[in-house]
Amino acid sequence: MMNRMDLRIFTEPQQGASYETLLSVARAAEELGYDAFFRSDHYLRMGDGDGLPGPTDAWITLAGLARETKRIRLGTLMTAGTFRLPGVLAIQVAQVDAMSGGRVELGLGAGWFEEEHTAYGIPFPEQRIGRLEEQLAIVTGLWETELGETFSFEGVHYQLKDSPALPKPVQRRVPVLIGGMGAKRTPALAARYADEFNLPFVSVESTVEQIGRVRAAAEERGRAADSLIYSNALVACVGRDDAEVARRAAAIGREVGELKANGLAGTPAEVAERIARYRAAGSSRIYLQILDLDDLDHLELIATEVRRQLD
Repeated sequence: MMNRMDLRIFTEPQQGASYETLLSVARAAEELGYDAFFRSDHYLRMGDGDGLPGPTDAWITLAGLARETKRIRLGTLMTAGTFRLPGVLAIQVAQVDAMSGGRVELGLGAGWFEEEHTAYGIPFPEQRIGRLEEQLAIVTGLWETELGETFSFEGVHYQLKDSPALPKPVQRRVPVLIGGMGAKRTPALAARYADEFNLPFVSVESTVEQIGRVRAAAEERGRAADSLIYSNALVACVGRDDAEVARRAAAIGREVGELKANGLAGTPAEVAERIARYRAAGSSRIYLQILDLDDLDHLELIATEVRRQLD
């Protein structure tokens, strides 16, 4: 029997979205039965356009949504490791977890978009993977430290001494997501720290290859490979017919052919078939990158016409 396929909504607010817009999408996602609402963590628009009204902070957004939603899980793909010190990040995520009643997930990456760092005066160090490894050790270490005990860490990039390791998240373990296509260090980090491994915007063939690397890294570490969730993030552009697909593609400035080649585009039947190929490759969760955040009918179409064909 094949894995159940979870569908999650993934937004890119740096392209231009207010908190109110994100709230409307999160509420619609919750009402339509999606598993989660995730957002990127960027401060600068990519590509052409003005990005108005300007960027929103990922964890401030999720804190607000934590109080204005009830069921849907909330998280980041991916929090940039360059934006926040790991001790501060552990506090922020634990607080938002409490505010949500235990519905938060943390995707944590090294950070890659140099221009946004330059634009907002954020340091952009060269040794980002080494920093990410220490950040993962610190954030998870703080959360896992028993009440009444302290946490210390002596790394190359970060040092903590006798931290009370508070506050604790509501969840016994906040799910940690790691992703990317690195061939060695990324799978090793996932095997050690991740609850979920995410593959962003890659083909079915690349999915098979990278999941294989992560599974091998987990087994090498003495961890069951099936203890991780494997997921994909893919742009979505679904229409009832070719004309509607073309209209939605034009609204996000993309070509239908390119979207079909690199994402989830087409009629509900075509997209369901494409998702089934990722499921056969080992993925059990899809993050649907929704770029037109005003088109809530798009979310409804996927929820009603695509999801039923996946069951």
